[in-house]
Amino acid sequence: MTWTLIEDTPVGPLRLDADGDALTGLRFGLGTPAGERDDDAPVLRAAAEQLAEYFAGERRDFDLRLAPRGTPFQRSVWERLRLIPYGTTVTYGAIARDLGAPTACRAVGAANGRNPIAIVVPCHRVVGADGSLTGFGGGMPAKRTLLDIESRRR
Repeated sequence: MTWTLIEDTPVGPLRLDADGDALTGLRFGLGTPAGERDDDAPVLRAAAEQLAEYFAGERRDFDLRLAPRGTPFQRSVWERLRLIPYGTTVTYGAIARDLGAPTACRAVGAANGRNPIAIVVPCHRVVGADGSLTGFGGGMPAKRTLLDIESRRR
């Protein structure tokens, strides 16, 4: 396991985690990283570059190998999140229906909340049934900032 920090972003510091050539985490804040810091690891460098492009409005999709760790259901939710188009939002209920489990809104919400690779796996694009912004691991100001970045660049 390796990690690096991006200290200056519109949503505050971000910590990137990797295992070999795959990104395993993108977390808000500094936290307590496991493994060794490696600012030169290719996957971490690529992720940092792509995030800089995203924040500058020059990138809409990420091209990184991902290896999130979670249950099969969580991974299915995270895969569905990656299909949400840039600059749009969907509801927890819509994701549950797409997964063939229309009553699993709360389970989708829980899986969304455990997304280990924020921004790249765009959990910030999920909203409540009435379109309102709901909880976000990076905090509501960060969620609003990410949605604002995308709405300005759409």
